[in-house]
Amino acid sequence: MTSPDYSPVTETCGEWVTPEALSMVYTRYRFAAECCRGRRVLEVACGPGVGLGYLGRQAGAIVGGDLTESLLRQAHRTVQGATPLVRFRAEALPLRAGSRDVIVCYEALYFFEDVDTFLKECRRVLAPQGQLILCTVNPEWPECNPSSYARRYYSARELSALLRQSGFTCELFGAFPAQPASWRAAWVARLKRAAVAWRLIPVTMAGKRLLKRLFFGALVPFPAVVIDGMAAYAQPVPIESAQPVRGYKVLFAVGRSA
Repeated sequence: MTSPDYSPVTETCGEWVTPEALSMVYTRYRFAAECCRGRRVLEVACGPGVGLGYLGRQAGAIVGGDLTESLLRQAHRTVQGATPLVRFRAEALPLRAGSRDVIVCYEALYFFEDVDTFLKECRRVLAPQGQLILCTVNPEWPECNPSSYARRYYSARELSALLRQSGFTCELFGAFPAQPASWRAAWVARLKRAAVAWRLIPVTMAGKRLLKRLFFGALVPFPAVVIDGMAAYAQPVPIESAQPVRGYKVLFAVGRSA
């Protein structure tokens, strides 16, 4: 299976990140944990597997999968045999119809070749009343920095439409308010917008490290696994998609199958 290598744009253990980035990772998995309690879970695009153990402690059963082989090797070292791992494309999930109760997919939708097919596959694999939990950067956030690896980013309105067209009901949530909290934050925001506009932000995680230190100061190490209390939890809040959503950095969508 030939495919792009997404490891350069994936946060992995030992990388240095901002405290807010760590909070984003923790928020993703804590947001989903209650939905996974006692249920059959699949994480699509699990990367190095940092959240599989966290969700697995709640789930009745869990499977993780990714397209990038090097990330799956890291995931194998992370879970140490506790979680089944499979290499697959998001558009061809190797599971039986109705075999999962929850599918989680975080910060990966914009990389997929065919999002419509991915959502149809999720619909097929989910049991009745199953849940699909998505998290993605908000492209309507003025400081959104598009990845050169990305195919397309989806706004709140587009996420809602995609899910409904695939047979899901949809709830939308925003997290991490975008308004600057201080004069320094406002100054950093202006610098970042200029850097994004002039395409000055490096593509890889390693290349972004220096800019992170310049813009945000002290960094923290990215962990091998998600644990309770590792960072601040930013409770996602319900939002509507009728108007552009510029006030949040991150979008969550919860789709429910009939």
